[in-house]
Amino acid sequence: MTRPARVVVVGDVITDVVAVLSGPLAAGSDTGAGISLGGGGQAANTAAWVAAQRVDVTLVGAVGADDAGRDRVAELDRAGVDCAIERIEGAPTGTVIVLAHDDERTMVSQRGANLRLSAAHVDQAVAAAPDAGHLHLSAYTLLDAASRGAGLRALAAARERGLTTSVDAASAAPLRRVGAAAFLSWVRDIDLLLVNADEATVLAGGLDPAAQGRALSATARRVVVKGGAAGAVWVDRTAAVCVTPARRVAVVDVTGAGDAFAAGLLTAWLAGATPSAALSRATDLGALAVSTAGARPQP
Repeated sequence: MTRPARVVVVGDVITDVVAVLSGPLAAGSDTGAGISLGGGGQAANTAAWVAAQRVDVTLVGAVGADDAGRDRVAELDRAGVDCAIERIEGAPTGTVIVLAHDDERTMVSQRGANLRLSAAHVDQAVAAAPDAGHLHLSAYTLLDAASRGAGLRALAAARERGLTTSVDAASAAPLRRVGAAAFLSWVRDIDLLLVNADEATVLAGGLDPAAQGRALSATARRVVVKGGAAGAVWVDRTAAVCVTPARRVAVVDVTGAGDAFAAGLLTAWLAGATPSAALSRATDLGALAVSTAGARPQP
């Protein structure tokens, strides 16, 4: 395998307030939890995990002109991520409250300045990374009308420059709101689509994971369906199917596990790994992520 070229990641930068619950949430009452505050956001997390694999990475996103925004960028700088971040006056840095228990997590989101990411900034940032070989887009950028233009421009700019492309489908509920047909039209002919089981059901119906992957390969050249404890499936247009089991680890916090998985998959695949080896690396990083609290690699 060879060292991959720079990866450009486009999408949300967030402050995560993570509550790892001691038991099921007691609605209308009190539930004990371990609570932490730190960096989050699907794109920012993925970029941090890519940097941890010693691959050059640029994060393109937006934060508010506030203390939280400065803190989030400083964290990413320390993690080795090159930040191409817009600072938006009059908008707060995005915040997500994460309630985690066992292998589930529920998020309450304020996307804040992420909604103001501009197509012009994305275009400039991609142009300023001439050593890039791949662009990875968090679909949160596509799933909200306010930031959709930036997401579409990211994919177009990548194609114009000959970069390979990938999209993480992000979240099932907003996918339902925009509709499968619209989303699939936005990501048509990307090189790699990542979906979890719920997202795959929204986009391809209630089929088995391999059949979902085959259906979605009409849109994307390669599809990875993440099944959590059930493992993951890779399908491409040559009808190749590869399945890998999940790693058995004690689950502490699933926040960021999909982002770690994406980083492992991308860095291995872009280095020339086989689908089996890329999935294996992805599941290794996903397992590492769920075994620790928080969404980022531990220093």
